[in-house]
Amino acid sequence: MESRKLQKVGYSTVTVSLPSEWVKQNKISPGDLVFLSSERDGTLRIMPSQIAQREEAEEFIVNADAVDSHGLLERIVVGCYILGRDVIRITSATRIEKEQIDEVRRVVRKLIGLGIIEETPRGILLQCSVDPAKFKLDMLTRRLSLIASTILLEAIQAFVEGNESLAQEAISREDEADTIYYLAVRLLLSAQVKPDIAEQIGATDILFIPATRLILQYLELIADYAEDIAKRIVELKIYRKKVPFEIIERIRNLSDSTQTVFQKALDCIFTGDLKVANEVLEMKKVIELESNRFMREAPEIIYIRSVVTCLNKVADIGATVANIAINRALERPNKYVEDIIRTVKHTRNVPISPKRS
Repeated sequence: MESRKLQKVGYSTVTVSLPSEWVKQNKISPGDLVFLSSERDGTLRIMPSQIAQREEAEEFIVNADAVDSHGLLERIVVGCYILGRDVIRITSATRIEKEQIDEVRRVVRKLIGLGIIEETPRGILLQCSVDPAKFKLDMLTRRLSLIASTILLEAIQAFVEGNESLAQEAISREDEADTIYYLAVRLLLSAQVKPDIAEQIGATDILFIPATRLILQYLELIADYAEDIAKRIVELKIYRKKVPFEIIERIRNLSDSTQTVFQKALDCIFTGDLKVANEVLEMKKVIELESNRFMREAPEIIYIRSVVTCLNKVADIGATVANIAINRALERPNKYVEDIIRTVKHTRNVPISPKRS
């Protein structure tokens, strides 16, 4: 970082020179326009005209003719959305295939704020109008956690009751989890490069942003595991009557413990409660022991073991989130941490070597 003195020109104008290396890199000449953007943290951004214009109206064009793999176009749209791209144009030299149109329409329904503005045989124009000020990152994280928890709860309830329709309902909720996850990651990535968005969504702790994305990814993965359990329950239908009552109860109890682990772990992210985070890690050990015992003792009934495996993976995620919560609490001590640990600064006395003659 270099410093430069301000120079007064005339009665009220204050100027500062630009670094010559930066001017050369951006091919700026005397008389060219540069654009200034005042940020909420007090900094001032200086942008060459070509960058400023690109930020204002940047359009990303996808060549549908080059997308020849099933599902790839849908994933490209999701990727552009997550990266914060507001205008996406899909084009074809001849005609966009029906399968590709179906992929686009299907994915648009899962992405908040993204809509089809224009559709022709050779092109589809998508535009995103998400207002970051309407969303808080903490709220989206808790919302994603609630959806994942509901899917898991309904899947296990469907297993206990032998209710296939409830299992199908749990499966259908997974799309909602994807929707919240994609929106949260989009806002999170935007917050890394735009301080005003970081402030709007409550992501001002820049150092914690990578961990937040990891937590969101874990919660979405829990929803995936819960969906897998619901699918196994549907497939288990013809074998359901062969499952002993004791096995059903053990799986329900294991699910209850798993729910407690990941929900308490997430709460610790916000509260910084070291004691509860430690309790979560101890509970995870109990769940692991019970899962291993179940695998040895459970009857060989198809899909039962895969349900327990998914529950164990969810508990693993809860334990990982609890570890993240502990690390964050130690980085940013609060009243919970101060009861356990305090920081004392000592002055280091460095011995002075005697001068040699």
